[in-house]
Amino acid sequence: MIGDNFKHSELTKKIIKAYYNVYNNLGYGFLEKIYENAMIIELEQQRLECEKQKLITVFYDKICVGNYFADIIVEKK
Repeated sequence: MIGDNFKHSELTKKIIKAYYNVYNNLGYGFLEKIYENAMIIELEQQRLECEKQKLITVFYDKICVGNYFADIIVEKK
């Protein structure tokens, strides 16, 4: 089954389903921001908590190596 080997398998399955719904509706060829906005809509319709462009501090060996903006954080994961 899709997503069975992931840390958050059930959530991963829902995200993959949302991706396919977005892709099947929009097709290809748009800029990333269009897909990001559509994914937020789709995930929220599945009643999943989402955050766009979330700032994440990245650590390596307990030392901050920089910041990263995640496109979408789902269910605080």
